[in-house]
Amino acid sequence: MFYLDSYYLLLVVPALLFSLFAQFKVKNSFNKYSRIRNTKGMTGADVAKSILERSGLYDVRIERVAGELTDHYDPRTKVVRLSQSVYGSDSIAAIGVAAHETGHAIQHSVGYGPLALRSTLVPVARIGSNLGFPFAFIGLLLRLPFLVNVGIVLFSMAVAFTLITLPVEFNASKRAIRTLEDTGLLDYSEVDPAKKVLNAAAMTYVASTAVAVANLLRLMLLSSRRRR
Repeated sequence: MFYLDSYYLLLVVPALLFSLFAQFKVKNSFNKYSRIRNTKGMTGADVAKSILERSGLYDVRIERVAGELTDHYDPRTKVVRLSQSVYGSDSIAAIGVAAHETGHAIQHSVGYGPLALRSTLVPVARIGSNLGFPFAFIGLLLRLPFLVNVGIVLFSMAVAFTLITLPVEFNASKRAIRTLEDTGLLDYSEVDPAKKVLNAAAMTYVASTAVAVANLLRLMLLSSRRRR
């Protein structure tokens, strides 16, 4: 039973536990600072608009999107989408998230390499994520090394996407904090709480990468063991 093999217990389970902790941490941090209003009274949408205008990005739109922590920047349409808990909120947490997403828009405008590479990898990453595991496990079950290798290569594409996502997200948070400090959109005492929210969010990306890498290693080790 491949789903209960020793590699799953040794590699994947710890990564999954880390992922659960990261999700708890970001929700706890966001909820905590969602209850603290910023002294300027600006909403997430206000801050996003202000940062974009200060950066000369008048062609980037800001839209409200359903859900919680569903905030993202779409480079294809040049749209910063802010969730309901961020768009109209004047909390410190909302300001930090909004600034982070505008950080991606700024990355796009200056041609930040890792962001461009990540955007290019989206189609192959989806294919790898959807087909990598099925191909590999069918190959293991039927003892077809070629099919296993195809699955591993496909899944490697998804792992590469998660690895490239790390510098993109860390850089966006760095840009966000620097912008909030330089522009005074947040009071000096409010910058650190915003940083805590973004650091917690960054941990979720690290956890996702850990899970992806653990699963890839598991597939490779299973493949190696089957060939002995």
